[in-house]
Amino acid sequence: MITPLVMLVDDEAPFVETMTKRLKKRDLDVIAAFSGREALEILNKNQNIDIVILDVKMPGMDGIETLKEIRARFPLVEVIMLTAHATVESAIEGMKLGAFDYLMKPCDMGQLIGKVNEAVRKKRGHEEKIREAHVKEILTKRGF
Repeated sequence: MITPLVMLVDDEAPFVETMTKRLKKRDLDVIAAFSGREALEILNKNQNIDIVILDVKMPGMDGIETLKEIRARFPLVEVIMLTAHATVESAIEGMKLGAFDYLMKPCDMGQLIGKVNEAVRKKRGHEEKIREAHVKEILTKRGF
């Protein structure tokens, strides 16, 4: 399986640095973004991102606004929301808006890696269905 490309989005630089190191130790490729706007700019430039791990509470464009934009512009990218206790309602709202799942901060690395792997399987399954539909369409047009 191709190594998943994960984007970690959080406005707290020390958290991003620590989590990036921990995720890389578990054989994930990681790109960091420190705001919702930066995350969207990176997604525009890098179509290979599989999963976004997104903090709910950020200044400016918060996690919910960022999630809405990701779902609208990059529908195959799966999003895992990270939330502190006070923002559980926002995480639930995120699930309603199409987030793959949410985890409480600080999150257990094993649980996070498990969610990332599940999300990657879901995304790759969708991509495979799209490829199969394209092949079927081409074959149908050619009379097969």
